Amino acid sequence: MVVLNKIYTKTGDNGTTALGSGERRPKYDLRIEAYGTVDETNSVVGLVRLALGETDPQVDAILSRIQNDLFDLGADLATPETGQDLGYEPLRITDHQVTAIEEAIDLLNADLKPLRSFVLPGGTPAATYLHLARTVSRRAERLMVELADREQVNPAATRYMNRLSDFFFVASRYLNDKGALDVLWVPGKNR
Repeated sequence: MVVLNKIYTKTGDNGTTALGSGERRPKYDLRIEAYGTVDETNSVVGLVRLALGETDPQVDAILSRIQNDLFDLGADLATPETGQDLGYEPLRITDHQVTAIEEAIDLLNADLKPLRSFVLPGGTPAATYLHLARTVSRRAERLMVELADREQVNPAATRYMNRLSDFFFVASRYLNDKGALDVLWVPGKNR
């Protein structure tokens, strides 16, 4: 497991960072960009939870699980599937984690009325931060898909990120008083 007793190591001063395999890559490498954006998504989820406070323990519990999953996903991306013996079993996102996100979407979506327009970010602070989490997670997913065109990426990890942005959208509507506080797009309103 992880032991962090000294935070700075100076090994990245030359513009590289180590993957879980021990390989060093430039900090601008697509794999680093992908798991860095997953980490950014996790930070936004922290903002959501802060804005949510104690108003919805059920959603907070789901978000807590998601934050842990996002660390798993970062570890998955940080350890390329090379087939080499690393001396340990790399952490990988599983289909079970994808299914858990789908179940959370279904749970929250059950109480929502169908949409008749696109939703603009807004409403409650937690819902607005969920829209930010959605857009950052979409960026992470795009980077992961691009990476998968060049290197092997766990398909369950990509599916997880795809479902996660859907969860953030549904959860934002749920936290907007089950859609009553949604800010709807009005096409051509300002022409």
